[in-house]
Amino acid sequence: MSSEQTLDEGESTADCADNETRITMEMLHAVDGEESLSQRGLAARLNIALGLTNAYLKRCVRMGLVKVRRTPSNRYAYYLTPKGFGEKSRLTANYLFRSFDFYRKARNQCDQLLGEAADSGLCRVALVGAGELAEIALLCALQHEVEVVGVADEGATANRFRHVDLVRDPTSLPAFDLILICDAKDPQGSFEKLAGQFGPDAIRAPGLLKISSPLLRDGPTGEVVDIDSLETPS
Repeated sequence: MSSEQTLDEGESTADCADNETRITMEMLHAVDGEESLSQRGLAARLNIALGLTNAYLKRCVRMGLVKVRRTPSNRYAYYLTPKGFGEKSRLTANYLFRSFDFYRKARNQCDQLLGEAADSGLCRVALVGAGELAEIALLCALQHEVEVVGVADEGATANRFRHVDLVRDPTSLPAFDLILICDAKDPQGSFEKLAGQFGPDAIRAPGLLKISSPLLRDGPTGEVVDIDSLETPS
């Protein structure tokens, strides 16, 4: 097994663990907020399948986080145990910490990429992906001599994202020097589409998006180097 395969599997495992933690946290919050909530209502609240809701609920009961009692109407009510209250607080604190950690990393990486772009005279930047990462990039752009000319997102339902134009198709963007990928949903897919349309040397992306590419960027100039041309250090 290659190190790349091991890394991908490790990241996939981490993503699954994060998703499980988020669902458990949201379930505990939902149960705490409404004891009479049915499993179907809980599934709708969490936006997951009913069968998955049942599995998570049973796990919370086995862990001693949730108790179940039958109501006079022959239905079930769910409520948190003292251990459940403690776990809800712990998971929420961890989630907030990870959110702040994401913001810190995203801000640092976007700031570096946009600073390097400005230093290289690449001052007209387009963003692909409308979300939290794009908002952070817009804030970082204000710190540099960089103009964000527009944002592209194939799921866009409006024509503005904050103070810039929003389009569905990247080919509809105004003229730009550089594309910054901000798509956290499918960054690899976005990179591959954009590389086919505009070439990989026109694209930058924060490292936290974990985009795999046969090309490496060398130094602050953003020069594109083919990985096969790199010499083995002596």
